[in-house]
Amino acid sequence: MIGLAVYRAATTLGSPLIRLYLARRRARGKEDAERFGERLGIPSRPRPAGPLVWLHAASVGESLSMLPLLDGLLREHPALRAVSTTGTVTSARLLADRLPDGAVHQYVPVDRLAYVRRFLDHWRPDLALWAESEFWPNLVGEPARRGIPLILVNGRVSDRSLRGWQRLNGIITELLSGFALCVGQTPEDTRRLDALGARRTVCVGNLKLAAPPLPADPAALASLQAAAGSRPRWLAASTHPGEEALAARVHRRLAARWPDLLTVVVPRHADRGAAVVQALRGEGLSVARRAAGDALTEDTAVYVADTMGELGLFYRLCDVVFVGKSLTVPGGQNPLEPAHLDCAILFGPAMDNFAEIAAGLVATGAAETVTDEGALATAVDELLADADLRQRRGDAAGAFARRE
Repeated sequence: MIGLAVYRAATTLGSPLIRLYLARRRARGKEDAERFGERLGIPSRPRPAGPLVWLHAASVGESLSMLPLLDGLLREHPALRAVSTTGTVTSARLLADRLPDGAVHQYVPVDRLAYVRRFLDHWRPDLALWAESEFWPNLVGEPARRGIPLILVNGRVSDRSLRGWQRLNGIITELLSGFALCVGQTPEDTRRLDALGARRTVCVGNLKLAAPPLPADPAALASLQAAAGSRPRWLAASTHPGEEALAARVHRRLAARWPDLLTVVVPRHADRGAAVVQALRGEGLSVARRAAGDALTEDTAVYVADTMGELGLFYRLCDVVFVGKSLTVPGGQNPLEPAHLDCAILFGPAMDNFAEIAAGLVATGAAETVTDEGALATAVDELLADADLRQRRGDAAGAFARRE
């Protein structure tokens, strides 16, 4: 296809611009300076002997959803080894703690042919498993050209992505032709993959449903529970820009009725922590920041947990949870994470990335959709006031997660 040929030529000839872009990301802390070579396809680990599977996921949620699959593969095939690639610093740090024996992490090379070929020349994978919707032309096309079987796992195509790809129909058809099999998250995702020209599709359910509950350090949880005591509390989880200020306004609305209310905010991206704290203090609230070592005290109105890998800790601390990226930013974060931990769940209407799961949680009484700031304040207030309602919602959420 002409479009793909132009793309490959552009990424080949555009090396100086790509290096400049990466340098700017590195300067802003978006790239791992110590392992920057991996983004250029330069390995930092030797390839282990024997058969090797390559698993690729974009970032935190996708990579964690692949862990049960990886565990199963390594358990069933003891001689197998794995390299897991992601593109973000946060996901690399989390996977360093959670990858099983027999697996290593590398940053995925930037989608320039020379970098991709360097990566493949070193790792020589026997199989590649691709998560969700990472359709990079060189990263997909080069393994296919080398005869490496490529499988799309937990494939996801939103309505917006479908419309976008349909405008580039020939390009997406060629990209999908590189996959020997495309496994859709839902029947609707599978139908969309078919419509875009996938060679062979099947639906076996959402891999995220197989993920275990997020972990938490028992000592850290005990410390936070002691500090919070019996205070009423709620969590705004995986928030995006605009949602932290919204949570602050909800706190101020509810503080008259709940003077000792504790609001916990976990930004989706920990590197936004300082800016989030500054904005919340601008709302006139007493804010403690976990990454700075601030103590949670009786005077703390909002506790900003801007650390990595601790979300499971705060789902256990707070049983009333608002799931972010659903009111001010569309897409939604994974509501199964709080469901696994028996939380009463709230989210906005923009849960496109988890539409089927969100609808199931609402239908079973495990979650409620809130349309705006006022509705969120009302819902949080109702849950704080009614312990039986919280219990029923949490029980329904846990049952949904375990049944699925």
